[in-house]
Parts: sequence; C-alpha cells; structure tokens
Amino acid sequence: MKISHSNTLKLHGFNNLTKTLSFNMYDICYTKTAEDRKAYIEYIDEQYNAERLTQILTTVTEMIGAKVLNIAKQDYDPQGASVTILISEGAQPEIKHDAKSASPGPIPEIILGHLDKSHITVHTYPEYHPYEGISTFRADIDVATCGEISPLKTLNYLIHSFDADVMTLDYRVRGFARDIAGNKLFIDHPIDSIQNFIPEHIRRAYHMIDVNVYQENIFHTKCKLKQFDLDNYLFGCTKDELHKGEAKIIAKKVKREMDEIFYGTEVQEAMFDLDDDYDERS
Repeated sequence: MKISHSNTLKLHGFNNLTKTLSFNMYDICYTKTAEDRKAYIEYIDEQYNAERLTQILTTVTEMIGAKVLNIAKQDYDPQGASVTILISEGAQPEIKHDAKSASPGPIPEIILGHLDKSHITVHTYPEYHPYEGISTFRADIDVATCGEISPLKTLNYLIHSFDADVMTLDYRVRGFARDIAGNKLFIDHPIDSIQNFIPEHIRRAYHMIDVNVYQENIFHTKCKLKQFDLDNYLFGCTKDELHKGEAKIIAKKVKREMDEIFYGTEVQEAMFDLDDDYDERS
C-alpha cells in the first residue's frame, strides 16, 4: 500500500506502530599516562553524569510532547551512568513541523507531537585499552514511541548533545495500523535512509554507510568523523609537546580505534601508513 505523505491519514482506531531509534555515540581519546587516563574517566563521568543525561532525555521527552511518568537514574562506581524515563501521552501541542517529513528535527525549541506509553533510556560505558593508552567513551540511547511521531525527529538534538567521533544509528518500525478501509499500514511516513533526518552540515562532516532492509522497515547508518586533528584526541598534552614520530604513532592508534568501531571489526596494522600526516584534514 502506498504511504500517504499527509498528516491527515485516516486510520481505523489508534496508530499503534512502534518506532524505535537507537543512537550510539563514541568519543575516542589518547591518554599517555595512568594519571591522564584516570583524569579522562573522571572528566567523562562529570560531563555525562546521571543528572546531565536526565536533562538531555527530559528535553527529548518535551520535543515529542510526552509526559514524564517516572525517572530512574544511577551513577555507577567506578564509572558510568544509566537513566530510564517512562513516558506517556502528553497534551496535544500545535504541530509546527511536519511530523512525518523526511527532514531533520529542531534543536529543540519547538515541540512536535505526542505519543503514548513508551520509554527513553541511556547508558554510558567509559573504558580503556589495558596498555596502548586509548580510552573510549560510549553512550547508548534508545527512544521508543508509539503513534504518529517518529523519534527520528529527536536525532538532530541528540547529535548536538554529544561530541561524537563515531555514531551508529538504528531505526525500526514494528507492528501495523489500519486505515479506515481496513488495510494494514506497516509504516506511516516516507523514509529511505536515516540520513534524510540528519542536517546537511553534519552529513558533510562524517563518512556515512547505510545498511537498510526496506522490506522489514529496518534502517542502519554508521558515521565516522572526516576531519582529524590529533589535538582533539589528546588528553593531558598537545601534539606540540610530542616528538613527531610519537605523534604519528598515537594518530595511527586513534585512527585504528575509530576504524574498528566504524567497520565493526579489528583492523590490521598493515592498513595504516606511518608516513601519513598525523594532522590530516579531509
């Protein structure tokens, strides 16, 4: 059945499609000493503690016009945090943007729509390599909605809330609704890529790969930052304080970490050229 692009799609009963966005971001850093590594983990824990994550998810809740029913949050020892927000239908706001259009959402003064009985969660995972000096921070966010609004409309705000070197985005629509003629509707908005919901200036900043299963309404996009400046990946020192050879080796380690996360597999050292410019900008 052809998908209507109109907000006035006539349904029989409630729109009970379930739409889930999983947003995974990674921040990579080189920590030269054990003290630097400890300081980086403490910095990340402070920047993305349970209170800050709660503020981000509460804003997401407001963007989709939902009502917070319950918040469960926890900071972990030695590191990491989790927040789960149970949400329900809020008051129907005026929709100033097309909730079904394949375009980025706001950042985020405008409330878009509403949903029923769903949830938003975030978990953080700071970790480090046992001896190579690489530290990696990961945040996993899941936004699940029921009804008209798609959680893709929160993606623009989420991307701007985290300083991500690598992102993995998954979107899936499950279940079906019926139109007034009784026909099943397995998706209610046009989409051929998650990239349609990412602003152009962000798309230009990242290498992106899509893996989509259109017949199952499953969409997957991986993103890796194009520009590379080693100073952005050093914690506790700058590249000017390093010997040029040492800087090249560190840059190779950082790039390999990013590529392994992006491609989802270990990368052989032979794929890297030590003569590459460690201050490359592409």
